[in-house]
Amino acid sequence: MTGPVSASPASELLRTATQSPHAAAPTGSAAASSRAADDVAVLLLADVAGASRLWGWSRIVLGARALRPVPGLRLAKALGSGHDGGFGLRPSTSRQGLFALFGSEAEADAFVQTNPIPRAYAARSREFLSFKLRATSSRGAWGGTGMAATAPAPNGGPVAALTRASIRPGRAWDFWAHSPASERALQDAPGCLLAAGLGEAPILRQATFSLWDSQAAMDAYARSGAHLQASRAATAGGWFSESMFVRFVPLQVQGRWRGRSYG
Repeated sequence: MTGPVSASPASELLRTATQSPHAAAPTGSAAASSRAADDVAVLLLADVAGASRLWGWSRIVLGARALRPVPGLRLAKALGSGHDGGFGLRPSTSRQGLFALFGSEAEADAFVQTNPIPRAYAARSREFLSFKLRATSSRGAWGGTGMAATAPAPNGGPVAALTRASIRPGRAWDFWAHSPASERALQDAPGCLLAAGLGEAPILRQATFSLWDSQAAMDAYARSGAHLQASRAATAGGWFSESMFVRFVPLQVQGRWRGRSYG
């Protein structure tokens, strides 16, 4: 894995993240397939170097199959990204992500620290960023798998959110018509430290991951403007055949993304 990165305002905030959030009972609701567990998620973001683009595309093609032997793995998704790591229909030729859910923190640590896949991403990327996350609330499912909320809501410090959806084909136009305004609102939102547009499949299976300096900043964005309008329209119009929304406390963040250092 990559070594320590230089300090930044985001780095100072991230050092305050909860390290052992086991004290409180899980909050929120998970899908039926979720069970009482010690779920910990890992998200990798990579900007694959030009000489390794073929390798990078092979990760998308292989998808979760490349991770089947990984101990403790409950869910894995290889993800593409929008142009420059953002949103929209234009795909990025280099930026991509990998989301993995484990049944324990020890299994997540073993994957990040010793598995060759994260190391290969780091070695072949111009920028690489790794997250280890516990959910404070979870609603819905991804490919039929829900996520247990195993951390208390933080009193301060950084928080993160993952929103993903399988869009009904007949509602794709409605979804993408709302996307530009929501994207601008997210990128300009006070307190947003990072926002990444990710996709499991073009057009119809989309995800957004964001990192915030506080719960208050995340809530202010979620409850106002274009995002709120899009959320209400999606609910009223039944745009999604499956969706999941998770809030996290970051346990560990290390690396660099879009010119900014974290960790």
